Amino acid sequence: MEIASSANCDLLIVGGEGDLALRKLYPALYALWRGDALCEQVRIVALARKSPDREGFLALVKERFDTYNPSGAADPEPWSQFIEHLHYYPADATSAEALTGLQEHFGNAERGLVVYLATPPHIFAPVCRALEGAGLVRPSTRIVVEKPLGSNLESFRDINRELTSIFTEEQVYRIDHYLGKETVQNLLALRFANSVIEPLWNNRYVDNVQITVAENIGVSGRWNFYEEAGAMRDMLQNHLLQLLSLAAMEPPAHLSAEDVRNEKVKVLSCLRPMTDEAVRNNTVIGQYTAGAVKGEAVVGYMEEEGAEKTSHTETFVAVKAEIDNWRWAGVPFYLRTGKRLQHRLAEIVVEFKQVPHSIFGPLLQSDSGNRMVIRLQPDEIISLELMNKQAGLEMALPLQQVSLDLTFPEENERAAPDAYQRLLLDVIRENPTLFVRADEVEAAWRWVDGIRAAWERIGMRPKNYSAGSWGPSESIALVARDGRSWYEA
Repeated sequence: MEIASSANCDLLIVGGEGDLALRKLYPALYALWRGDALCEQVRIVALARKSPDREGFLALVKERFDTYNPSGAADPEPWSQFIEHLHYYPADATSAEALTGLQEHFGNAERGLVVYLATPPHIFAPVCRALEGAGLVRPSTRIVVEKPLGSNLESFRDINRELTSIFTEEQVYRIDHYLGKETVQNLLALRFANSVIEPLWNNRYVDNVQITVAENIGVSGRWNFYEEAGAMRDMLQNHLLQLLSLAAMEPPAHLSAEDVRNEKVKVLSCLRPMTDEAVRNNTVIGQYTAGAVKGEAVVGYMEEEGAEKTSHTETFVAVKAEIDNWRWAGVPFYLRTGKRLQHRLAEIVVEFKQVPHSIFGPLLQSDSGNRMVIRLQPDEIISLELMNKQAGLEMALPLQQVSLDLTFPEENERAAPDAYQRLLLDVIRENPTLFVRADEVEAAWRWVDGIRAAWERIGMRPKNYSAGSWGPSESIALVARDGRSWYEA
């Protein structure tokens, strides 16, 4: 089904030859173009400094598209139509004088302008000042910024102060691509459009919630960046806490951006701050050593390219979080993320409590509770695990666990857009629902900073774990102490 074309709007991609732009943004924009989701007159301008000319730039874009596009090379005719709207502007993005020439592309103040900062955060402020000096900041301008948004609460506030000194909060779109995934959005539909699910979504019926975002890759040549970030700041502070807030939020008054984001902020504000003792008991950090992933030997974190002699940076973190409100009091939220784990995986698992009294005796095993599994990657699925009788004539009513598949039908799954398609289109449409508001980021940093400060006070250091495992053994104990285990499909 075709999408109705968006309002007149142009795009400026700062860092237009970077990895993010080449792997994600141009393919997403091409898909939107093919789906008639962009206006006919759209102008997409890549601001960069490497390619000698437009032809060299377009060749680079095409080469990367054909390499990484899951469906193969682009169709020649629609691709040739798309690149007519794709322009190259070589300039220093931090120089207002260098950007004045962009008025040739974006001189019509009546058209919307989306500026995507596919750049490191430390140049957000000078780029924004240059845009303002070049006359490109106007009421119809929207700016998209990628993580990491600071390294703690104070640094986020510094970055945000610079952004909001030039743009209003309504003009700033802080992107988290996990929120653009179809399965994440379908979570809202499942909860709030079905009377059979929402009444069970509370501490009376839910035993625990597990959120896992696992990567089987290492630091991929970005050792210096990762050394400054670590798993807590790189993944848990943003991706995992965003998933937690959507899974735990109260029903919003309306499906409006502000109402949805208000409820997410309430969840993050209710995360119980941890004492030093709680941090010691309820958090685990690890660092991968040499091992094997997918049958191939891989080096440890300290043997990666660019590694220094010593490091206490965590490449794995697991946390038992608690939400102090009426809906979730007493329900643990187990969060874990890490590099060089066994599989690439992102999922939310809601485990429901066992039946209060089993008439089946030992036939109903201790691990046979109902679960809802919401998987974001590598495939997007939603399934509800239930107990069912096995077919046969046995007197004892043998039981088996079956999955009720709530995933999109195959034909809809093929048509499901990439997360960046969804999010880019929402910026163009001025719909901030799936973007992160400043107070959300502040609440997340406040909670994470408290844990990190406790790590320093108590001298907590990462435990070693072999690449290709599920992290340190202490992370298994973290859940086992409560009589539970991590879900594994």
